Amino acid sequence: MKSLTLLFFTLLLTVTYSSAQKIEKITSKDGIHYITTTIDYPIIGTYLSEGGTEPVVQLNPDGTGTFQLDDLSKTTMVWGIECFEDGTPKYQKGFNYAVYSLWYKNREVNSEMDTKEEWTYAHFSIHFQKKKMFILGERSKDYIE
Repeated sequence: MKSLTLLFFTLLLTVTYSSAQKIEKITSKDGIHYITTTIDYPIIGTYLSEGGTEPVVQLNPDGTGTFQLDDLSKTTMVWGIECFEDGTPKYQKGFNYAVYSLWYKNREVNSEMDTKEEWTYAHFSIHFQKKKMFILGERSKDYIE
C-alpha cells in the first residue's frame, strides 16, 4: 500500500511539473512585466509578411526566435507574451479578435556598449474568424484550433 501511495504522488508531481508554465520577470523602460511562451493558441511558428514573403518572425517553443527587420537583416531574440505573475496571459478581447503584448529583445551582443539590450513591445493579435495571428499587424500565420 505504501508503494502504491508513493507511486501516486510521484505521478502527480511529474504531471504537475511537466504542465507547469515557464514565467519570466522582465524589466523594460516602463517597468516590470511577466512573460510566458504559452497561451491557449498555437503561437509558435513562422509569421510571414503579406504575400508569404520576407521579412519574417520566427517564434520557437523555448522562448527564442528570429526577428527579421525590413532591410532583411535577421537577429536572434528571446520573446514572451505578457502575463500576470501567475502565468495567466494579459489580453484585450474584441468582437472577433484578441490583442496581446509580445515582448522581445535581441540575443546578440554587438559591442561592449550593447551588452544590455532593452525589451521591446510588439503588437500581437489573433483574429478568430480569419484564423490568423499577426505580429505588428503585418506578419501573419494561419492557425487551426
